[in-house]
Amino acid sequence: MTDSGFIHRKADHLRIALLPESRSSSGTGLERIRLEHDSLPDLDLESVDLRTEVFGIGLATPFFIAGMTAGHPGADELNDRLARHAAKRGWVFGVGSQRREIDTAYRDSGVHGLRERHPELVLVSNLGIAQLIEVARQKKWPALREMLERSGASALAIHLNPVQECVQVEGTPRFRGSLQALRELCSETGLPVLLKETGSGMSRNFLERIRNLPVRALDVSGMGGTHWGRVEGLRAGEESMERILGRTFGDWGIPTAESILNAVDAFSGQGPAIWASGGMRNGLDAAKCLALGASRVGFAGTALRVAMDGDEALEKWMTTVEQELRIAMFCTHSETVRELCAGKKWSRV
Repeated sequence: MTDSGFIHRKADHLRIALLPESRSSSGTGLERIRLEHDSLPDLDLESVDLRTEVFGIGLATPFFIAGMTAGHPGADELNDRLARHAAKRGWVFGVGSQRREIDTAYRDSGVHGLRERHPELVLVSNLGIAQLIEVARQKKWPALREMLERSGASALAIHLNPVQECVQVEGTPRFRGSLQALRELCSETGLPVLLKETGSGMSRNFLERIRNLPVRALDVSGMGGTHWGRVEGLRAGEESMERILGRTFGDWGIPTAESILNAVDAFSGQGPAIWASGGMRNGLDAAKCLALGASRVGFAGTALRVAMDGDEALEKWMTTVEQELRIAMFCTHSETVRELCAGKKWSRV
């Protein structure tokens, strides 16, 4: 794909992902989860501790901003705003796909300067599985390592997006060799590897197949938020096959709550850390994910919408989300995130 084609596509993604039509019409499953209320928590609200650890790094919260945008005009300002607030408040920050830096001589100065401007930032780089397979086939490991070094990344996310690749006009739904490429990646980069879905969730069968991969974390990214089959369908022409496919597969996937439980059952606490994203609206949703067994909770579309309204709006929203989680922990008698995660403090409605 040409640079201009890439830029146009990413601008389309940003614009369409903000439309209500891009969201799955199915819920996350969290609406059917109720946290267990404790009428007499033996603690003070201000003593509730949101601190966590990720990849050996201590952070003030269990939140992350999922990778959304990179490598096109308009991305730099949004990424810098999100990264600045993430660094300040102790949220992990993920950038969008960096495939353009692998495929071309392009260097994303906006992404590469984030750690210099915000030294406390825990940054997660991002590459699609189809691009990783090409890196492995063509032995482009030095180029990948160079990109990660320039980014100052603490980890690398490999995003899994089979539905999107099938519906996208320019898609590359060629995933053969993916497991071998992932095994090679884990030994070639030296960085923690995060496997992340892109809004269609993770099944028990898939999780069983990757049981022996040495990945450090899984972002289950379940159905219930932005659906990339819908986004790609909306990008395509009105009468095109891709538009029809986007409608057909617009609710394809496994809800977020079910995806978390699949991962908990598959690994029984002995495997990679479980991260949760996909349709998160607030800190109460985050509390439910943590209670189900996730160790970190991410926002994408919601964070993007707020960030586009400026610094003040983003600061207020992040503060609110943290306080919502703090109240949910207080009212379930959970002084630490670990206590909320470890206790069976939820039921199905």
